[in-house]
Amino acid sequence: MSGGSQAPPAAKVVYEYALVRVVPRVERGEQMNAGVLVYSRQAGVVRAAIHLDEARLLALDAEADVAGVRCALAAVAAVCAGGVEAGQAGADDPGRRFRWLTAPRSTIVQPGPVHCGLTADPESEADRLLELLVR
Repeated sequence: MSGGSQAPPAAKVVYEYALVRVVPRVERGEQMNAGVLVYSRQAGVVRAAIHLDEARLLALDAEADVAGVRCALAAVAAVCAGGVEAGQAGADDPGRRFRWLTAPRSTIVQPGPVHCGLTADPESEADRLLELLVR
């Protein structure tokens, strides 16, 4: 038995996440992960963490519109953040923004399927998943 008192473990909350994928040539179906979206209803958090590996993108498609992909990824991050920069979606609650971002689409920047997990720190979960699944 130890004599010191320990802080109780932080309570974990449920979160959902989806990868943000870049599919430079939709007809070929090749894709790369370029970010992650995280949403926790309990914590009121919706976050995006983005990292575009330009060399990998150009390996998939030497003529890829890198600037256009960067712009689309920035738009995803803006919708997550909300506010004026997110346009009409900026006034929506975090859950609606997450659902809008994870709706299937056939553009070059696409969401992956939604997964769930538990975390004690939903604010930093996007960064952790970015390191684990994207970088």
